[in-house]
Amino acid sequence: LHILRLAIYRISYGGELTASNLERMIQLAEAFFSTKNDASQITVTPEVMERLRLIHPATLTEQDEGNGPIAWILIIPTTHELMKQFVAKQINEQELLDRTSPQGVYDAIYLCSALVLPEHRGKGVAKRLTISAIQSIQVDHPIKHLFYWGFSVGGTKLATSVARDFGLPLHKRPE
Repeated sequence: LHILRLAIYRISYGGELTASNLERMIQLAEAFFSTKNDASQITVTPEVMERLRLIHPATLTEQDEGNGPIAWILIIPTTHELMKQFVAKQINEQELLDRTSPQGVYDAIYLCSALVLPEHRGKGVAKRLTISAIQSIQVDHPIKHLFYWGFSVGGTKLATSVARDFGLPLHKRPE
């Protein structure tokens, strides 16, 4: 669903996506995140995309090799205080986004999602995209913490590896 709405936005505004990569990314998103029945998770709409861009342009990053996206990441810079509330399950994912001020000074990053088509996995694509996005955010904000909500073994490995590379503490929201 995340990717579907992203694709609808891109198609509506002149972006080009092939049906095969688009369909495959939609299937990945539905399999991992199941947002259809969970309003507490972020659903990427054109309005949400605009809000994310206002928070920081590097929040949404994709790799497209000419046939549509092969990988897509979503990371959200926010505050340590909001991060602690999210990890403690005092707020949900949607509330985390809603409470993150676009004019804020951020010291934490939520590693929200990473999707990579199967034939491109194991090549470091998600890690490269994530590292690049974090470095871009660090130019503007003093990031001191990373956090995530693990949906897969691969997501946990990615978060752990990125945190190790940056030398930053990694906080996990319990299942």
